[in-house]
Amino acid sequence: MVSQAIVQAFFDESSNTFSYVVSDANTRECAIIDSVLDYDTASATTTTTHADRIIAYIQEQKLTVAWLLETHVHADHLSAAHYLQQQLGGQVAMSAHIVLVQEMFSQIYHLDVQKYRDMPPFDHLFADGEAFQIGTLQAYNIPTPGHTPACLSYVIGDNVFVGDTLFMPDYGTARCDFPKGNAADLFDSVQKLYALPETTRVFLCHDYLPESRSEYVYQTDIRTQKQHNIHINQHTTKTDFISLRQSRDAFLSMPKLMLPAIQINMNGGQLPEPESNGVSYLKLPLNYFKK
Repeated sequence: MVSQAIVQAFFDESSNTFSYVVSDANTRECAIIDSVLDYDTASATTTTTHADRIIAYIQEQKLTVAWLLETHVHADHLSAAHYLQQQLGGQVAMSAHIVLVQEMFSQIYHLDVQKYRDMPPFDHLFADGEAFQIGTLQAYNIPTPGHTPACLSYVIGDNVFVGDTLFMPDYGTARCDFPKGNAADLFDSVQKLYALPETTRVFLCHDYLPESRSEYVYQTDIRTQKQHNIHINQHTTKTDFISLRQSRDAFLSMPKLMLPAIQINMNGGQLPEPESNGVSYLKLPLNYFKK
């Protein structure tokens, strides 16, 4: 029997994020990709509304979770991977290059980076190009750095989940001005994606609804991206892309959840250990990113 991937999208409008459950029709095993933990900035409160929708779907469909996959360390939302693992099981996984992010941001937050070595927060760190399975579905990753040094795109059957590397063709590509981001790397990463069969379905992590559209969209394909992406299509040179990306990034403000999100997400979605009063605390590096 030929394996068939069933893809179900879940949208969090507060962060413009699409999460996915990708399941094998034969075995009912599945992977959850880029989940969201709801976070209210004003009260520093987490809730699980978005994640609970995913749980309800998985239970209704009688699926078994094999993987909780992160495409990168997100700066715009908190990951619900740890919460979902507690409820459903599965391995929390992302790129082995997460160590670069942990080292860099441990300095920014003044954290002890050794804790990530002593008690790794991820169950599995993918080597570049590593193959894996979701039931009988064949999958592998494509390293796609540029937005961050630890970005992965997951190819599952004839689908690719690209994280922030690409947006809809009318919106372009990810920013490259985060620490260790690099526009030249992002150009090379997109070329890897464009080498996939043109019929490959492309599932996006975000859609920011440009004025030309009235509905959010989460799926496109390689052919359409190559022909129509406003930042990087088949005619775009590397020099022109780097110039465009750097000029745009120079005027972008920091994502509003970046400082809370990264310290959670580089820890596999786990909140900081409660202190003696039973309360967990986040750290904010005051004036570190002051321009």
